[in-house]
Amino acid sequence: MPDRGGGPTGPRIRVGRPSRRVRTLLMTLGVLAVLAMAFVMFAGFWTDWLWYRSVHYSSVFTTTLWTKIGLFFVFGLLMAASVGVNIWLAHKMRPPLSAMSMEQQSLDRYRMGIAPYKRWLLLAITSLVGLIAGASASGQWRTWLMWVNGVPFNQKDPQFHLDVSFYAFDLPWYRFLLGFGFAAAVLSLIAAALTHYLYGGLRITSPGARATAAATGHLSVLLGIFVALKAVAYWLDRYGLAVKSSDFKATGNWTGLRYVDANAYLPAKTILFCIAVICALLFFATLWRRTWQLPVIGFGLMVLSAILIGGLYPAIVQKFQVQPNEQAKEAPYVEKNLKATREAYGIDGTDVTDYPGASTTKDKTKLRDDADNAASIRLMDPNVVSPTFQQLQQVRNYYGFPSNLDVDRYSKDGKDQDTVIGLRELNLQGIPKSNWINDHFRYTHGYGVVAAKGTEADSEGRPVFTEYNLPSRGDLGQYQQQIYYGEKTTQYSIVGGPQKEIDYSDDSGEKTTSYKGKSGISLSSPVNRAAYAVAFGEPQILYSGAIGDGSRILYNRTPKERVEAVAPWLTIDGDAYPAVVDGKIQWIVDAYTTTNGYPYASRTTLGDTTADSLTAANNQRAVVAQQNQVNYIRNSVKATVDAYTGQVKLYQWDTKDPVLKTWMKAFPNTVESKDSISPSLMAHLRYPQDLFKVQRELLTRYHVKDAQTFLSGSEVWQIPDDPTNKSGDAVPPYYLSMKLPGQASQAFSLTTTMTPNGRDNLSAFMSVNAEAGTGDYGKITILKLPTGRTVDGPKRVQSQFNSEPSIAESIRLLKGGDSEVEYGNLLTVPLDGGLLYVEPVYVRGGDLKYPLLRKVLVTYGGSTAFENTLGEALNKVFGASSSTVPPENEGTTKPPTSNNPTVQEALNDAQKAFDKGQEALKKGDWQSYGEAQKDLEDALKRAEDAQAKADKTTGGSGNNADKTSDNADKSSDKSSGGG
Repeated sequence: MPDRGGGPTGPRIRVGRPSRRVRTLLMTLGVLAVLAMAFVMFAGFWTDWLWYRSVHYSSVFTTTLWTKIGLFFVFGLLMAASVGVNIWLAHKMRPPLSAMSMEQQSLDRYRMGIAPYKRWLLLAITSLVGLIAGASASGQWRTWLMWVNGVPFNQKDPQFHLDVSFYAFDLPWYRFLLGFGFAAAVLSLIAAALTHYLYGGLRITSPGARATAAATGHLSVLLGIFVALKAVAYWLDRYGLAVKSSDFKATGNWTGLRYVDANAYLPAKTILFCIAVICALLFFATLWRRTWQLPVIGFGLMVLSAILIGGLYPAIVQKFQVQPNEQAKEAPYVEKNLKATREAYGIDGTDVTDYPGASTTKDKTKLRDDADNAASIRLMDPNVVSPTFQQLQQVRNYYGFPSNLDVDRYSKDGKDQDTVIGLRELNLQGIPKSNWINDHFRYTHGYGVVAAKGTEADSEGRPVFTEYNLPSRGDLGQYQQQIYYGEKTTQYSIVGGPQKEIDYSDDSGEKTTSYKGKSGISLSSPVNRAAYAVAFGEPQILYSGAIGDGSRILYNRTPKERVEAVAPWLTIDGDAYPAVVDGKIQWIVDAYTTTNGYPYASRTTLGDTTADSLTAANNQRAVVAQQNQVNYIRNSVKATVDAYTGQVKLYQWDTKDPVLKTWMKAFPNTVESKDSISPSLMAHLRYPQDLFKVQRELLTRYHVKDAQTFLSGSEVWQIPDDPTNKSGDAVPPYYLSMKLPGQASQAFSLTTTMTPNGRDNLSAFMSVNAEAGTGDYGKITILKLPTGRTVDGPKRVQSQFNSEPSIAESIRLLKGGDSEVEYGNLLTVPLDGGLLYVEPVYVRGGDLKYPLLRKVLVTYGGSTAFENTLGEALNKVFGASSSTVPPENEGTTKPPTSNNPTVQEALNDAQKAFDKGQEALKKGDWQSYGEAQKDLEDALKRAEDAQAKADKTTGGSGNNADKTSDNADKSSDKSSGGG
């Protein structure tokens, strides 16, 4: 039927049309604007494709892209068709002309207004809802890929006896489909109702029936679909109870069914499902009965049932059945939660052992010897000595070290040495003059590794470097030293072209280089240059003469950024660390697979549980999480990033993880097998910190296996605050080579302490074997302290250090003038039933801008020492010296005030003073030269005194020392003569 006309219209006003020239100009500008927007979109797509192709992970890009496109079109078209068909049906079923009313007269003008544009309006509405729905669906690409590629866990939940994969892979997709169905039903219902109202099928104020039979039938079917979907939702909610999070008074965060869920909510969901099915059938029946009476009654009963059965009944069960005897009722479900949580977080194999907390050995000499063998006490705190590395090994202002260095193991002469390591990365804030050429063409990379022994300091309290200088040299041998990819390298560089790069500088001047690697994207193509000029908002890329044949652009240069890009389904550990492997600097990145769909396993928030005093001070150490709320985690992938080429490799680490297997099906040939890990790389792999932090947080509650104890809360622990600062953040875990009770030798470990909830005494010491490739790798051990005895925790130990009068006076003297005292890592070492605490103390004094190790704090069994060296402190604590180390050689650091310098130490100092003098001489710095000569004279005098003392003790002649001293004197004379 033709649309009804409206009332009288007003006078028409003729508006002059723009001239042909203006219309042509406007059309041209419009076309250019469309082309510009199209090229911007193309630039983003094209540069992404080029980057993925350059790192040889183009399959990740294409798989992700086609999945998003497929989901966008499928669900966009479904939504558009659903809304469009219902609008079309409502329009087709509009009633014929009827008696006019005020309501219809007011609607007539709208009908007349849209009459010429009905098809375009329908197309616009369906396109809009289709675009929104398609965009929303494309964001579910991970959910789709996990559903279509899911592999079984071969573990069943204890309630419904379904494989865990149903909850991890299937249920999230079903819930998305259900949500999409609800959205389609609601939008279709709204669109159909508005169309019926506009064309008279629904009436609000008009006389007669409020709806035509056609409108009644149409809307009833849509309501029936909505109620049917609600029935499906009730059915899925039954399974959702197994992964539902709730607040449980006895334990806090809870996941899974409790007594009220299994005995009230579960049957209630089943009953509501049946009611919803019946209600939906009543709505569908209106196609024949043409009345809403029964379906409305049914819908009202469903709502009432939801309130009474779904809300009131469970509350009654909780109040009158559970609360009077909560522990007995909840115990069976707590046991399920305990078992599932321990399995989901890989803590089910944790070995909890009672530990006395006090030594019973009377032989002090034996204890002193045991202290030497219990651990390689690390006095160089990687989180304190970065400024020292910076000051002593930066060499040029445009190099820098991260604020937190890393700890690794390197072998020398067949013996592993805990090593503090950092890379001399590019620091653009330190370049002489900042401009586009310098920032992106000349200063493009860092240079060299700097490493120091973790257990030693030299006579000045400085690190004992095992890799040093520029170019770096030392124990690590020959390796590719340029660092084009690193944690501080956050902006793009253009390399390999006509513009030479600064490689490094030495006494002979600047050395230049040109990048020879195949990394990055070639800029030889004008299309590539234009695309990157648009993508980076830098037009000079398009026309700069510094770009030519061979020019390549490097970006996405931090290790975590690159791994996250090539594996967007992984969660990335916050601490990437460097290692020299087979002549190359490799960044090693730990990565995790996670899910929040493990039934009965309690959820944790990764951002919170992995936070500590280090992440609070350095956000770069924060975990990169794909989903923050998880209840299953595995360190399933070890990744490497080459510091020169940027090459990313992913290695399968957990060969049993079903989540990783699922992603490997979705992205085939992206993850290499575990067998591909070389022995030299294996030697530097370690247990990841963020996983350990998640596990220690869970083990504060889940170390118990008994439901009654768990419910009582009497064994709840907490992670202590870092006692070395006032941030109030959790103490970080520490890497340390140590020997646990019952172990034959030291193992590289990750350790932490735990205290009772709300108290500062020690509850437990936790460690994990962090040495990859060993049989006990990943084994978690908890030494549980007795509850009947007070054993000091880290905070109380630190308080004892600070309150001891003699120590407090020494600290006050160290702070003399404008000096600052910094406390290093407070290390805890189990020793003969007791706990040995060791803390290095650094001083940043006078004009020094970097900390030097000056003292060592040690406490054991209530005895505390604050001495110049670790050896001296241990001697004082145990009242005995080591039987294996000569007294004058005990410890790891001897400040200049030491009364017992060794010959070798003094000669080392003499050599350093001589080198310093030579460097000052070349620069013409006579003040520094004079100071170096004085240091040289003092060092030679100490060498002579030390040799004389040794001769007196051994009866030796001291000829070797005399010869060395003579040589140093000759060097000094030569240096003076050169002046």
